[in-house]
Amino acid sequence: MFDRFKTFLDSLTGHGHASLIEPGDPRIAIMALCIQVMEADGETDEKERRKVRSMIKDHYKLDDAALDALIAAGETAESEAIDYFRFTSDIKRHFSEEQRIDLIGMLWEIVYADGKRSEMEDHVIWRIADLLGVSGRDRIIKRQEVAARFRIAEEETAQQEK
Repeated sequence: MFDRFKTFLDSLTGHGHASLIEPGDPRIAIMALCIQVMEADGETDEKERRKVRSMIKDHYKLDDAALDALIAAGETAESEAIDYFRFTSDIKRHFSEEQRIDLIGMLWEIVYADGKRSEMEDHVIWRIADLLGVSGRDRIIKRQEVAARFRIAEEETAQQEK
């Protein structure tokens, strides 16, 4: 799963290393969608922020300065957007169905980072998935996979604390 996700992120720029954040960089659209999901429930949890930072930093091999620049560009793009279409239309044109499904999995990772899932987060991911052409079945499968991983991680942590 993580190898496919890494391949997806790497495919956005054609390589795994980033040096500059240029206008039109497809990572900005990914970051903006991450921010929209993170803010969907009206609470921006620190665990969600850390999850976004670590996923993007690790997979793009960014240093802190480049990561901060990407986050700032994503926040600007997100604040200027009227809806999700600005970000999803470009992603849909340039990426395979499998890559778009993997993106939905990434967004579920953000949702579950704080240990809870809200109706608003469900709605945002449903809308993004719909615009990306990801089926309801694939969206739910990704949600179930991520939820199962988080439950396993929670159970292992509880066992270690005993």
